[in-house]
Amino acid sequence: MVQKVIEIVGISKKGFDDAAKNAIDTASKSVRNIQWARASEFECKCAEGKIIDYRALMRIYFDVE
Repeated sequence: MVQKVIEIVGISKKGFDDAAKNAIDTASKSVRNIQWARASEFECKCAEGKIIDYRALMRIYFDVE
């Protein structure tokens, strides 16, 4: 078996968990056989002293056919 790894960024206004979920949900629309995912970085976009966006950098592992 061989797996390929891609990195994508999920974004949410709710939180890091939702940002990670958005990344996987969106990737699964065009990437088949997703087996693993790892959140490798978390970031927040801020304005006027408040968090306005959460970002999760995800590594997605999927089987190569």
